[in-house]
Amino acid sequence: MRTMEFKMERPGLLEEGQDVTITEGLLPSNYYYTIDPSLAMSPNIPFRERLVSRSGKVTRIEENARGFYVTVEFDEEQPK
Repeated sequence: MRTMEFKMERPGLLEEGQDVTITEGLLPSNYYYTIDPSLAMSPNIPFRERLVSRSGKVTRIEENARGFYVTVEFDEEQPK
């Protein structure tokens, strides 16, 4: 299993246990991922750590001083 953290701007957009779909975006030297429909966004991900899955399950939602963070679990191996 692979996990990835996404930044969510407002509370209540997602729930733990919810199945989500992911859209991949391309930057000149990185990828980024968005939980559809634009609910949360990943940090920039290097090409060598590209996400293969396009769906996952929300395993945790956490609030801290910087905002709301969503952890999503994907059915694939962690990059090495």
